[in-house]
Amino acid sequence: MNALTVGVIGAGRVGAVLGAALGSAGHRVVAAAAVSAASRERAARLLPDAAILPADEVARAGSGLLLLAVPDDVLASVVAGLNRTGALRAGQVVAHTSGAHGLAVLGDVKGMALHPAMTFTGADSDLDRLPGIAWGVTTPDRAFATRLVADLGGVPEWVAEDSRPLYHAALAHGANHLVTLVNEAADLLRSAGVGEPRRVLEPLLTAALDNALRMGDAALTGPVSRGDAGTVAKHLNRMPADAVPAYLAMARRTADRAIASGRLRPQDATALMDVLARISMRETA
Repeated sequence: MNALTVGVIGAGRVGAVLGAALGSAGHRVVAAAAVSAASRERAARLLPDAAILPADEVARAGSGLLLLAVPDDVLASVVAGLNRTGALRAGQVVAHTSGAHGLAVLGDVKGMALHPAMTFTGADSDLDRLPGIAWGVTTPDRAFATRLVADLGGVPEWVAEDSRPLYHAALAHGANHLVTLVNEAADLLRSAGVGEPRRVLEPLLTAALDNALRMGDAALTGPVSRGDAGTVAKHLNRMPADAVPAYLAMARRTADRAIASGRLRPQDATALMDVLARISMRETA
């Protein structure tokens, strides 16, 4: 793709990294909007050639591509404000990075939803994670989007407008809740006297994730998948109270999936489901 003149509104963890990736691909990132001190630091580090300007001036400077990397809940107002002030121009492509939104949030503005299926910290190392990832894209111009995603080293995954919330829910459920789950497990290990939870969890969780991605529900192991009601009861009776609701919810859903996939026979799940129901009633009493 020919080099684009790019503006980035939102130099947060996502925007600054994607701007740097576009620059590495040969595009010219000429301006960025960065409000907080952390955003200005990221912009200085990752977008050293970009002028730090107000959002409307960034939109005018990014004549080829305007990247909007702002929180989901303010995206519509940002687009409306730019449109109202005349900062957007004909021929300019406006791409937002929201996973949950599609094209409707852009109104009459020509553009696309361009969401990287990756977690970001805002560190330089994020750039190393981009090659090969999927991008959830919604756009009428698939040719342009394909070239742009290819420049970023990724692969487009075409997502229908009305499927955007479900697409984003899947990623948030998998990635964001995984972080919570891992940290909950680490806290329980510390409570059990384990000094280095990472040493215990890393090989186990790495294998579990690999198996789950390759084998689906056939990768299920452990007491719930075996219907070991007594073991699960011991877990729940010894866990800190604030950890019990999450364990209960995951155990119930794991049991449902184990039964549906044939890993657990319904008759073998009866005692387990009774334990889960009894403790759930205790928690809500």
